[in-house]
Amino acid sequence: MQSPKSNTAEHPKENPVIFFDGVCNLCNGSVTFIIKRDPKRTFRFAPLQSEAGQAFLKTHGKPTESFDTIILKEGDRWYTHSAAALRIARGLSGAWPLFYGFIIIPRFLRDAVYRLIARNRYKWFGQQDACMIPTPELRELFLD
Repeated sequence: MQSPKSNTAEHPKENPVIFFDGVCNLCNGSVTFIIKRDPKRTFRFAPLQSEAGQAFLKTHGKPTESFDTIILKEGDRWYTHSAAALRIARGLSGAWPLFYGFIIIPRFLRDAVYRLIARNRYKWFGQQDACMIPTPELRELFLD
């Protein structure tokens, strides 16, 4: 009996996309942190202010002018707040995937901590006037 042929060449696996607040210093630092710990270049990135970010938000009925969470899109599913952060950690090199163990903490508790940081991120970490521009070497990791 022959095994079925794989469709991976016809339907390549879509890379997970991280949508982030492009003017937030904490968010931009997080993107840099992720890139340094993603040697397989698994993740793609898009500021929520970009065309790709705005299209995603509109498609899913989310506000297009205020950004209170990072969003991780994996295939047809998407995650926000602490679930997104923990799923991202799970995909990094080193010991970072161990943080995914915090998923057992009830979401309302995890998200309360996440929201506290998100509410204060501009005050604690500052913000930029415009979205970060990736270096030419990293440009391929960002959606237009």
